[in-house]
Amino acid sequence: MDRKDEGLKALGGETVYSQHYDPSVLETFENQHPDNDYWVRFNCPEFTTLCPITGQPDFAEIRISYVPDRRMVESKSLKLYLFSFRSHGGFHEDCVNTILKDLVKLMDPKYIEVTGFFTPRGGISIYPYANYGRPGTKWERLAEQRFATHE
Repeated sequence: MDRKDEGLKALGGETVYSQHYDPSVLETFENQHPDNDYWVRFNCPEFTTLCPITGQPDFAEIRISYVPDRRMVESKSLKLYLFSFRSHGGFHEDCVNTILKDLVKLMDPKYIEVTGFFTPRGGISIYPYANYGRPGTKWERLAEQRFATHE
């Protein structure tokens, strides 16, 4: 398959950073191994967002792990998407759930989980975790199990 047929815009193009939360920058490409179950993991150690009340910056490491089905998220578009939170006012828990929901809508993965490791502010750290498993499948059961045993 010719990769240029994928219609990817971010990869290989000029990098334009959005100044506002922007899920429209997310792009996908076809999974070349949809018959295999395998993990794809992303780590964004420089995630930033703004407190919606004080406007102060919040810093985190965002970890995304998923089992793809037919579509996969393109990594540069994911980077641009995560960077679009820099001027976004959102609580930690909201950011993690928004990322999860946007990626589920984009890719329809078999399974996905998102964790935010936010640095302490005011003497307390917050580590929100959200996951999703495709309903009616073994992935839904995995999501329930991982959620129940999450630390």
